[in-house]
Amino acid sequence: MVFGLIFTAVMINVAAQLLLKVGMQRIGYFDFAPGNIVPVGWRVATSIPIVISIFCYVMSVVVWMMVLSRTDVSLAYPMASMGYVLVAIAAYFLFGENVTPQRMLGIFVIIFGVYLLSRTA
Repeated sequence: MVFGLIFTAVMINVAAQLLLKVGMQRIGYFDFAPGNIVPVGWRVATSIPIVISIFCYVMSVVVWMMVLSRTDVSLAYPMASMGYVLVAIAAYFLFGENVTPQRMLGIFVIIFGVYLLSRTA
């Protein structure tokens, strides 16, 4: 049950990250300048992918609170790092982002670490 909740929280968070990326791709590069606060802020506030991503973050926190009410944070939080793996893989396929050998090694280190951690549960 706990692992299912962790997986759910991670997947909702991954969806939030990917939607945030889509929204920001649509908005594009911008400088942090006083003159950009209103126009960029409006574009962010009215971007459907960004609004949905914020909703996903809220839902992820709700599920995460359920996780923390059921298990040790020292077990659950490191398992949340699987989100890094899933986002990297999804970004490669969805956005054509570069996954270098060094990034791949990092991904495998995370996976191995989560595997070791899960064996202590």
